[in-house]
Amino acid sequence: MVSKTPSRIIFASSELSADMFYATRFSVPDPFLFLEQNGRKTIVLSDLEVDRGRSEAAVDEVVSLSALEKTLEKKLKTKPSVGQTLASFVRGRRVRKALVPANFPLELAVTFNQHGIELEPRSGLFWPAREFKTAAELKALRNAIRITEIGLARAYEVLRASEIGPGRRLVWAGQKLTSERLRAEIDCAILRAGGLAVGTIVAGGSQACDPHQRGSGPLMANALIILDVFPKDTHTGFYGDLTRTVVRGRASDAQRRLWETVLAGQKFALENIRAGEPGQTLQDKVRQYFTDQGYPTEIKDGRWTGFFHGLGHGLGLDIHESPRIALTDFKAGQVFTVEPGLYLPGIGGVRHEDDGVVTEGGFRVLSNFEKVLEL
Repeated sequence: MVSKTPSRIIFASSELSADMFYATRFSVPDPFLFLEQNGRKTIVLSDLEVDRGRSEAAVDEVVSLSALEKTLEKKLKTKPSVGQTLASFVRGRRVRKALVPANFPLELAVTFNQHGIELEPRSGLFWPAREFKTAAELKALRNAIRITEIGLARAYEVLRASEIGPGRRLVWAGQKLTSERLRAEIDCAILRAGGLAVGTIVAGGSQACDPHQRGSGPLMANALIILDVFPKDTHTGFYGDLTRTVVRGRASDAQRRLWETVLAGQKFALENIRAGEPGQTLQDKVRQYFTDQGYPTEIKDGRWTGFFHGLGHGLGLDIHESPRIALTDFKAGQVFTVEPGLYLPGIGGVRHEDDGVVTEGGFRVLSNFEKVLEL
């Protein structure tokens, strides 16, 4: 009997696809097939992974890809492609329609279609339950945040130990301190703590005015430095994501006012997240607060200044997980970053970011790392 309920199919590496890891809780570097049919979960693995899959994967059935290939080869009298083998297997399970992630491989989709299997791409979260974190998932998130804080603590330690050399260049352990050196210290501390950091931001001076500028070259005293750290816990797959902005040395009055204004804007946001309230409204209020303080969002001299990015995004098995704050009404169980920022060329950039969970009564911050301006 053909099921009237659409099945779900994923073909991806679970080390790269949060949807696949969520479905199987099994880490594999190469793409493999996942099929959910009438609530039953099946994966098709290569000989390299099949035994490990049977002992580790959170599924109901593990099927050998090579065994499927041998059976189909006898029928076709020629060696089938992986796509033919998987399509034949799914067709044999009497699947005629299935939901797939929006990034499902096009070549495989064509092969499935040729075998009479209709695929319907699903954008956003493929597994809607991922939007709402369980108690166990919140525990995993807290540990990922703890790893993130270890990386930030190392950054503070190195900056505090650095000396101010000629031309206001920072010097640490006898050598000039660059964004690259400080990033390496952060990432190594995270690695030792059980995390994996990719893309850590250490951006000072004018570089900090571009929110996703990773930073390069010498770090300077008396300049705002954005430290944005977002590692994955290699044990659970969950991410932490925190940003702090500091000055090694003395902040100017303009830098201090910018830093304190962003801090007040973040405090306002954290205190006004309420289940049922629209995120876009809160984001607009934070932007208006900054405008009222004399920091409008606008284009000056050909570049954006002020608060020109979102207030925050979902966080979990993906670093940028759906939904973003501006695209949702807050619901209990959602986890978000809250990260307002202001960017003014000539003064610098400031961003404060913390992670937390929406509750029935408000927003519970999960991170607990100090915010200090001067180190």
